[in-house]
Amino acid sequence: MGAVENPVDNKEYRIPGEAKEILKSLASKWEDVADASSLQVIPLKGAMTNEVFQIKWLTKTENVSHKVLVRIYGEGVEVFFDRENEIHTFEFISKQGQGPRLLGRFSNGRIEEFIHARTLSASDLRDPDMSALIAAKMKEFHGLEVPGPNNISLWDRLRNWLKTAKRLSTPEEAKAFRLDSIEEEISLLEKELSGDQSIGFCHNDLQYGNIMIDEETRAMTIIDYEYASYNPIAFDIANHFCEMTADYHTDTPHILDYSKYPGLEERQRFIRIYLSSLGGQPSDNEAEQLLENVEKYKLASHLFWGLWGIISEHVNEIDFDYMEYARQRFEQYWLRKPALLGSLGTNLDVVLADGNYSV
Repeated sequence: MGAVENPVDNKEYRIPGEAKEILKSLASKWEDVADASSLQVIPLKGAMTNEVFQIKWLTKTENVSHKVLVRIYGEGVEVFFDRENEIHTFEFISKQGQGPRLLGRFSNGRIEEFIHARTLSASDLRDPDMSALIAAKMKEFHGLEVPGPNNISLWDRLRNWLKTAKRLSTPEEAKAFRLDSIEEEISLLEKELSGDQSIGFCHNDLQYGNIMIDEETRAMTIIDYEYASYNPIAFDIANHFCEMTADYHTDTPHILDYSKYPGLEERQRFIRIYLSSLGGQPSDNEAEQLLENVEKYKLASHLFWGLWGIISEHVNEIDFDYMEYARQRFEQYWLRKPALLGSLGTNLDVVLADGNYSV
């Protein structure tokens, strides 16, 4: 979701007529709703793939309302994932008690149960107690046995996104982002990271806006499974660490602050909690190996979201500077690669001289 309430004027006109009919039908089943046709529409800020709205109906009881969530799919975002597969994943996870229920579908979106919990903030990810809950929840999520192929999707997805980015980019953009060299980088990473490793059902987008917490029970819920698939768990953890550099609810939501990337002690603590959360006692070697893999998969995360940013600039109308976001992710890839891959790393001076990412 990646969204928080934005208290502005009623935006009922933004909801398609098809969705309004479903909403009216839902509300008519609640006997305490004063008027099923009278709904309040509240845009939720922070979503970068879809438009998300909270829908409220007043009830006959003062200060009490019914709520649902409406998700309107972003234009062109089907280039990133298969929508039907995502719906099947959503329904499966819901049946496992892991997320909101699907209440209805319309041609360009869906209606979901509104979870009465708080969406995390950027600062929550750095809170030790909150981070421990996230680590344990991530371990639980990775253990889901979602029906369908359980092969790694990361490398094929990167190659498919690269083809799409090349097709959509102008010659100037392709040159600035060195897209002709990225196929080689993907192959290099795949070879370097192809050793024995744990595979699980990964969220692949575990930013703070996709995690909710019940303040009373401290139960966490992971939401929004559009990018979810089977992958190395180290990739999912690496991506989560990278998300600690972001705050999507500022005046410049596309700007990343890499000084906020978690330090060694923080990463070690997260990984030990992750490995021990289901009762196991990880060895020092197991924890160190996962930590090392996570750092290397950080490079794959930069390519993943760098390509996503380039494509999104061309297909998505949401107000977000996707190109600048992509520039930062690619810049981090080239900066971190030499240290993380040793002799396989590219000469940094050559990289920075060759591409200034000015698009």
